[in-house]
Amino acid sequence: MKIEAGSGERGMPGTLDHFRPDEYSPYHFFSSEEWAKFRADTPLTLSADEVKRLRSLDDPIDLDEVRRIYLSLSRLLSSHVEASQLLFEQRNRFLNMGDVNKTPFVIGIAGSVAVGKSTTARILKELLARWPSSPKVDLITTDGFLYPNEVLRRENLMERKGFPESYDIGALLRFLSAIKAGQPNVKAPRYSHLTYDVLPNEFTVIDQPDILIFEGINVLQSRDLPAGGRIVPIVSDFFDFSIYIDADEDFIHNWYVNRFMNLRQTAFRDPNSFFNRYASISEEAALSIAEGLWQNINLKNLRQNIVPTRPRADLILRKGENHLIDTVALRKL
Repeated sequence: MKIEAGSGERGMPGTLDHFRPDEYSPYHFFSSEEWAKFRADTPLTLSADEVKRLRSLDDPIDLDEVRRIYLSLSRLLSSHVEASQLLFEQRNRFLNMGDVNKTPFVIGIAGSVAVGKSTTARILKELLARWPSSPKVDLITTDGFLYPNEVLRRENLMERKGFPESYDIGALLRFLSAIKAGQPNVKAPRYSHLTYDVLPNEFTVIDQPDILIFEGINVLQSRDLPAGGRIVPIVSDFFDFSIYIDADEDFIHNWYVNRFMNLRQTAFRDPNSFFNRYASISEEAALSIAEGLWQNINLKNLRQNIVPTRPRADLILRKGENHLIDTVALRKL
C-alpha cells in the first residue's frame, strides 16, 4: 500500500492522503460538472424563491447549484434509502419477524461553522420530501444539545462552545437511540441563535419520520475506546449515510468574518440578541472581535475536532472560494 508522507492537514507521516485521487484513495472524485451528469431525469422540485428562502446569510446557492449538485445527491440518497428498505425487508423474512416498521434512515451532515451545513441540510430536506413516494423528512441540529450558557459559564466552557465537551452527549445519544428504536414523539431541545442559548422547556417533536437529517459540526466525532469491550456508542453509529461539507481554511475564515460583519447590520441589531453589543461598536473593533473569535475558538475547533472527522464521511462536498461546490468525493463500496 502506498503511504503518503507530508505535513499539514493533507498529509501526516504514516497516513494515507484521502484527497489524492489515485487507486489507493477510498473515494471516487468528481468535478461538479461530472457530478451533475448523475442527476439523470431527477426532477427539479424547488423554485428560485424557495432556494433563496432556504439558504443561509451570504450563501450564494441558487437553482443552478441545486441542479449541478443536489439533484444528483438526491438521486444517490434515494438509491441508498431504497437499498436500506430492501435489506430491512429481506432480514425480516429471514428472521420471520412479521410486520415490523422500518426505523428512520438517518443522514448526518458535518463541517465547520460558516461552511454552509445548514443550507445543505435545508435544501436536502425539501428535495427528499418531494420524492414521488412523499417520505416524511425531519431535520434536527445539534445546537439544542449544547449545555445551557449557565452551565457552560459555571464549567468555564463558554470559550469552548461548539467543542465536543460543550454538548450534553448523553442527551444526544438518548435522542438518537430513541429515533433508531422507532419510538414516537421523541423530543429534541431547541436552540435560539438570537439569544445564543438553549431555550428552556422548548422542544421539537420528531414522530417516526422516514428520513432524519442530523446536522452539526461534530457529528462525526469519535471517542476513546472503552475498557473491557463495553458498548459506548458514538453519534455516527446511528447514521445510515454521512456528508462532510469541506473547504480550505482560508475560505472558511473569510466566510466567517464576512458573516459576522454582515450580522452587525441585521440580527445583531435586535435588542434581544446575545451579540447586540457588537452592532454599535466601530467597524474596526468589530473586525478585531470577529478575528479573535475565529482564531481563538472556531479555528482551533476546526483543526482539533472537525477536520479530523472528514475521512469518516461517506460523501465530501468540497467548496471553492466562491462558496459553491467544485469537487465531490464519494466513498467507494
